[in-house]
Amino acid sequence: MPQVSITVNGAGHTVDVEGRTLLVELLREKLRLTGTHVGCDTSQCGACVVHINGDSVKSCTILAVQCDGADVTTIEGLAKPDGTLHPMQEAFREYHALQCGFCTPGMVMSAVDLVAKNPQGLSEHEIRDGLEGNLCRCTGYHNIVKAIAAAQDLMHGRVTELARAAE
Repeated sequence: MPQVSITVNGAGHTVDVEGRTLLVELLREKLRLTGTHVGCDTSQCGACVVHINGDSVKSCTILAVQCDGADVTTIEGLAKPDGTLHPMQEAFREYHALQCGFCTPGMVMSAVDLVAKNPQGLSEHEIRDGLEGNLCRCTGYHNIVKAIAAAQDLMHGRVTELARAAE
């Protein structure tokens, strides 16, 4: 059985896996990091998005053995060790950008990568385009887009505090 050495949320792991094991299975079943969700089994929904070496990837589309030596960040590793939420997590909470919460981990991970790769800022249209491949069956995306727009200014240092959502 192949062995995979992987860093997940800053912690090193060496795990025996079958060659056909998907990264999402390694994370959920072997490492018990269940924040990464499996929503569709067809790579359509984005609930399984994680960061691999800084890039967002649907973890149901990549084999665990392909991640040997990689640095993976899951939703569990996004907040600071003291529990302080990442600005994107804070914005999702503040702007009520979730309902059932099933898509939220993948949506947040995709949004963090999208904003990080666009320091000049994103329009509403660009945010919506950037979220293509992440499905939410509850919110209609309006508050998700508002949250991402608010978080981008905080992430890039244009503001020092998250603007509060209108009630």
